[in-house]
Amino acid sequence: MRNETVTLVRGLGILAAISIIVGNVIGTGVFLKARVMTCNVGSPEWVIAAWIAAGLLSLAGALTYAELSSMKPEAGGEYVFLRDAYGRATSFLFGWMSFLVAKTGAQASVATVFAIGLNDFLGGSLRKTILMVEIPSLAGITSPFTYELTSLQIIAVMMIVIFTTINCLSVSIGGQIATALTFVKIGLVAFVGLGAFLWVTGGSFGNFSLSEVGGTCEGVGDTARFGSESYTFLAGFGAAMLGALWGYDGWNNLSLVAGEVKRPERNIPLALIGGTILVIFLYLFVHVAYFYVLDPTAIASVSKDSSVAREVVSRFFGGDITTFATGFAVALFAVGLMLSSLGTLHTSIMTGARVPYAMAKDGLMFKPLAVLSSETNVPIVALLVQGLWASLLALSGSFDTLTDYVVFGSWIFYALATSTVFVFRSRYPDAHRPYKAFGYPVVPILFLVVAFWLLLNTLYTAPIQAGIGLLLILAGLPVYFFLTRKGRSE
Repeated sequence: MRNETVTLVRGLGILAAISIIVGNVIGTGVFLKARVMTCNVGSPEWVIAAWIAAGLLSLAGALTYAELSSMKPEAGGEYVFLRDAYGRATSFLFGWMSFLVAKTGAQASVATVFAIGLNDFLGGSLRKTILMVEIPSLAGITSPFTYELTSLQIIAVMMIVIFTTINCLSVSIGGQIATALTFVKIGLVAFVGLGAFLWVTGGSFGNFSLSEVGGTCEGVGDTARFGSESYTFLAGFGAAMLGALWGYDGWNNLSLVAGEVKRPERNIPLALIGGTILVIFLYLFVHVAYFYVLDPTAIASVSKDSSVAREVVSRFFGGDITTFATGFAVALFAVGLMLSSLGTLHTSIMTGARVPYAMAKDGLMFKPLAVLSSETNVPIVALLVQGLWASLLALSGSFDTLTDYVVFGSWIFYALATSTVFVFRSRYPDAHRPYKAFGYPVVPILFLVVAFWLLLNTLYTAPIQAGIGLLLILAGLPVYFFLTRKGRSE
C-alpha cells in the first residue's frame, strides 16, 4: 500500500542535471547521421548548416522549456505543461506516445545498439539464433514474415534489466552514474574530433569545396537525395534537419525529472541552456573533423551498417587496421560507442518513468504506477513496467520501425508544449517565473514556425510514416476514455 508521506527527493545537482541533458542527447546520431545528411544536401557546408539550424532550433526550445520547467518544477515535464494549458486529453496522448513507443522504443533501440556493438567488438561470435518462426499471412491483410530471436536481443534485454534496476536506487546515485557516462560520451566525441586533426595524414579542408557525386547513399529515398530528378532543395534540407534533430533529441528530458532537481529555479535553466550549447559545439567540431578526413562522396558511400566516425577512426595512424595503433584506436572507439549507448539507455530509463508516474498521480494511468519506493523515493512500479515493455519491444525487433513512426508525433508535442508559454503568460501574468525565456516572444515563435515547416516537410517526404505516427497517437483516445470513465479514477 502506498505511503502518502513518501515523495520525490530533489537529489540532482547542477552537474547531474547537465549530464541528463548531454547524456540523453549524445547517443549514436552524431556518429551515424553525417552519411544520410550528406546524401540529403550534397555539400559539407549545407550539412554543417543543417546541424547549426537544428542546434539553434533545439536551443530555442530549451530557452522556452527553461521558463516552463522552472515555473512548474514537477515530474512529467511536457505532460504537466500540456495538462495545465490544454487539458487532460492532450497531456494523456503525449504520455501515451511517450510510454508506448517514444521512450520505450528508444530504450530498446540503444540497448540493441550496445548488443550489436559488443558482437562486432568480439568478431561476431556473440550472435546466435535461438528461435526462428514463420508467421503466416493473416487473412491476406499482412504479409508472411520470419521472426528470429537471437542472443543479441537477449543481451539487449539484460541491459534494460540492469539499468532499470540501477534506476530503482536513489535518484542521486542515478545522477552520479549519468555524470560518469556523460564524461565518457564527451571524451568519445573529443577523441574522434581531435584524432582526425592530430593522427590522420592526408586530411584536407579542401574537401569543404567539394560536393557529393555518385555516392551509394544506401537507404536514402530519391525525394530527399541531392542530385536526383525528384530532388528539391527544401525537401533535402528539411530531411537533413530531421536527421540532425534526431541527433539533438533529448534536450527536453530534464523537464521530465524537474521534480527531483535541487534548486530548480536556478539549476534547470542553467542545465537546459548550458547543456544544449555544449552539445552544439561538440557536434559542429566533430562534423568539421569528418569532412576534413573524408570528402562528401566518400561519406555518402559509407555503409549503412557502419558509421562515418568509425571510418574516420580507422584512418588514424596511417589507416592500416592491422597495426597496433590503428587497431587499438578502432577498438577504443567501439568500446566508447557501447558505453555511450549505455549512457543514453540509463538517462532515458530515468526520465521516461516519470511520465507514467505523473499520469497515474492524476488518475490518467493505472494507480500502481504512482507508487514510490519508501526506501529510495523513486517511482519503482513505473520503472519496472517501463522496463518490461521496453524489453518486449527489444524482443519483438520492431522498435526501429515504431520509433521512425513517432518522430513526427514527437515534434507535434514539442510544438504544443512550447506554445504553452503563451498560454501561461496570458492566463497567469503575475505567476512567479524564476527564469523568463530569452527573446520572448520571438524565440518561441521561431521555434513554432520551423517546427510547423518540418512537420509539413515530413508529410511530403515520408507521408506513410507520418500517417502511421498520427494513428499510433490517436489510438490512445479509447484508452483515455476507458481510464477516465465515471468513477474509475476516484
